Amino acid sequence: MKKYKQPNTVGRFGKFGGMYVSETLMPLLLNLDKSYKKIQKEKKFKEELNDLFKNYVGRPSSLHYAKNLSKYINGPKVYFKRDELNHTGAHKINNCLGQILLAKKMGKTRIIAETGAGQHGVATATVCALFGLPCYIYMGSKDIERQKPNVFRMKLLGATIIPVESGSKSLKDAMNEALRDWIKNVRDTFYIIGSTAGPHPYPKMVRDFQSVIGKEAREQILKAEKKLPDYLIACVGGGSNAMGLFYPFLNDKKVKIIGVEAAGRGAKTEETAATMTSGTPGILHGSYSYVLQDNDGQIKEAHSISAGLDYPGVGPEHSYLKDIKRVKYFGVTDAEALKAFQTCSKLEGIIPALEPSHALAYLIKAFKNKHKNKVVILNMCGRGDKDLFTAAKAIGFDADE
Repeated sequence: MKKYKQPNTVGRFGKFGGMYVSETLMPLLLNLDKSYKKIQKEKKFKEELNDLFKNYVGRPSSLHYAKNLSKYINGPKVYFKRDELNHTGAHKINNCLGQILLAKKMGKTRIIAETGAGQHGVATATVCALFGLPCYIYMGSKDIERQKPNVFRMKLLGATIIPVESGSKSLKDAMNEALRDWIKNVRDTFYIIGSTAGPHPYPKMVRDFQSVIGKEAREQILKAEKKLPDYLIACVGGGSNAMGLFYPFLNDKKVKIIGVEAAGRGAKTEETAATMTSGTPGILHGSYSYVLQDNDGQIKEAHSISAGLDYPGVGPEHSYLKDIKRVKYFGVTDAEALKAFQTCSKLEGIIPALEPSHALAYLIKAFKNKHKNKVVILNMCGRGDKDLFTAAKAIGFDADE
């Protein structure tokens, strides 16, 4: 395998990626790309971001040997990269801090974002509060209902929540409205995209900020096991937590990498979010990647019990990694994720978000009584506080019993 180096100078990961946007946004994206390249070289920027990672976020996040889960599956040694211990409870804060420093550098005075599970919205609202900038969060009304704890957190942090009633009333539609806002307010507004999706340079930029996860994990596993992991596993919606873990290992041929999608009620049903399994290449939110679409190229509605994975597309870098067979992608159903959510809670004393519960479900199913003497790192990218009401309803748990 050749040394991995993506994207190219025009934001292409192989044939994927690019800038499929209106003429109004093109100059803004080109300026954003130029500004990002410049700030990457600045020592002061790196020092400020690293200081925030350490003293505000609480990095490095720990690498936890999940002893009880490892014993339960009777297979490999399982380690959790515990980014759910970050300030705000997920990996999203890593990217938001990087982007808001860039926004300040560019002189932007208004911040917008989209959110599904609410974790990116909370992280964006948090950094806006820290830096004193107004924050507007687009969120599907369906997600507002199932992510009430995060909605309250965003409001408490000073953000304005803008409900989206169009389409499936979820993440895809929230991103649509955020892009429309950005087109109308290009001069003063910075759009903090939460995943490795969207037009160039966002997929690269978000990946770079999130790669702190994989860099830390690499150093930590070498210290703990004196070798690199045999497997990496992470859930994939848009794909930021997964790319954050995967990217620093892509040139390590012996490290096998697995992305786990939300298959909803089944990858072959109409109620799924398994883009890699059921999708085909197409254009969504300014980028060419795998998407769920009909024969006329119209984007289908996605379904997942997890609001953060309920998206009919995926980042272009993931699409490229699928096509070159560097990463394998599999789907996990709602029911399987819910079971893993409960299993991890009872065995490890860690309540995972429904997003990484999909990765856990795949791990338990595929590695049970297999791959002994191997080492696995799973990205525990979010904690389950936000999903307690959704999970309780789905499981049939009655708090009064």
